[in-house]
Order: sequence, then C-alpha cells, then structure tokens
Amino acid sequence: MEERNNFMRRNMGLIAVLIFIGSAGLAGAKDSQNEIRLIVRGDDIGSCHAANVACIQCYREGVVRSVEVMVPAPWFNEAAKMLAENPQLDVGVHLDLTSEWEYYKWGPITNAPSLVDEMGHFFPMTSPNKNFPPHSSFTEAHAKIEEVEKELRAQIEMAQDKIANITHLSAHMGTPVCTPELKALTMRLADEYDLPLEAPAAKYAGGFGGSETMPEQKESALVKILENLKPGLWLFIEHPGLDTPEMRSIGHEGYRNVAVDRDGVTKAFTSEKVKYIIQKRGIRLMSYGELYKKPE
Repeated sequence: MEERNNFMRRNMGLIAVLIFIGSAGLAGAKDSQNEIRLIVRGDDIGSCHAANVACIQCYREGVVRSVEVMVPAPWFNEAAKMLAENPQLDVGVHLDLTSEWEYYKWGPITNAPSLVDEMGHFFPMTSPNKNFPPHSSFTEAHAKIEEVEKELRAQIEMAQDKIANITHLSAHMGTPVCTPELKALTMRLADEYDLPLEAPAAKYAGGFGGSETMPEQKESALVKILENLKPGLWLFIEHPGLDTPEMRSIGHEGYRNVAVDRDGVTKAFTSEKVKYIIQKRGIRLMSYGELYKKPE
C-alpha cells in the first residue's frame, strides 16, 4: 500500500495531465458531434461562359466550396483556366452523358456512336420525358457499356490533366448511375482513380423549391434552410448562373427561365444575409476534398 501511495505522489503531475487530455478529447468529440458542417456545391462549371463566371464568383465572394466541371461541354477550356487561377477551389468531375438544352448541344470526347443522336450530340434526357419527343433519352438509346466506360475514363483523365484540384466524381443528371450496371461501372472507376463518388454520408439540406421559386425568394429560402440545420454533415447543390444574353438563349421545354433562375442562385450564394447566418450559427463550410482528406 505504501509503495502505491508513493507512486501516486511522485506521479500526480502526470496523472493530472492524462486526466486533462482525456477530458479534452471527450469534449472535442462532443463538439464535433454538435458541429454543423455544410458542403455548398456549384454544378455545371464548363457548360457556358456565364456558368463559369458565376461559379467562380460564388466561390470568391460567397459560400460555394466545391464545383463540378463538365469536361465535354463547350466552355470546359475556359473553366480549366479559371480553376487553375483558383487552385484552392475544390473540383469534382461531373461525369456527363447528356446534353439537355434545346439549341445548345455537345457530345462525347471519344468515338462513341451508341451515346449520340443523329447529329452526334448526347441525348437530352436520362430517361423518357413528357416534354421531349420519343427516343430523346439515354436509356432509350441502349448505349454500349464499353463505350460508356471509355467515355467516362476519358473525361476523368482529361480533367485530371487540365485541373490540379480534382478530388471526387459526381453524376450529371444522374445518368452515369441510372442503372445498376452503370452505377457499378461508375463506382469501379471511382475506386480505380481514387476519386470518391459524391458524399454518401451527407444529408441533403434541401433546395430552393425548383425553378418556380422566384429569384428574389431564393435568398430568404436559403436563410431559412440554414437557420434550421441540425448538427451533422449536409450538402446543398445548385447551379450558379448569370442573367446574360448567352444564358437567356439556353433552355428547354419545361425550363425556359434558366438565366433569371440561375442568376437568383448566384445572388443567394453571395448574399450577405446568407453569410451572416452561417457565421452566426457557427456553420462550418467545407469541401469534398476536406471531407475525404487522408491523414498525413
């Protein structure tokens, strides 16, 4: 007993330090559990000039922390240049097998006859849509899986070649994961290239309510969403844009107000009210890259 008491007396300082470290660790774990973490994602950089400018603006002046780049789209080269000028911005490869707009089209970067219409463009929709004629969708075309794989590989590799901060993959319009076979292929590519697909651990924070929400209502809608977030990991996805002549020419049946609608997204993502509520609630804005960062 005396020996035990002597040990305790000699090591009281060490014991106190260990108790402090243990309690601090528990407090840290508790704080982490109570933290609200939010990934705000801007989709479709590369699709057009207005989208490129808006996505960068929403990062530099607003709350966007990850953007999704469309490699086959016509303005990819400009997007790659802009992303090189903003190397801290987290980037995902927005794997693309569709070209949804009525007059503004693109197609694969590989030779893939089963992925295109008679004009050589991607089909506009993932699956049949009442606003489009028959045989206007990817699923109706019965694409060859080997051509899909070749195309998706090419998109990933071109993005990695041109853009430094590629951290993950995502699926434009859900097409690359729209069937079990395609999802298995995309997951396999994600593993092979060590680029996680989306963020399955994140819960969707909600949305603006679709294009029917007036642009001026998007700011207040986002503030309300932020006010009601509970602790955990959340994901908010939208498409920044600008109300310019270029973007006013983009649209399709069922979604003609693209420019005004996406300009409203940009205004909400750069809103001082939105930034204030994030600061007030201690919401931690983060990116996919931070989420998947490996310990050094």
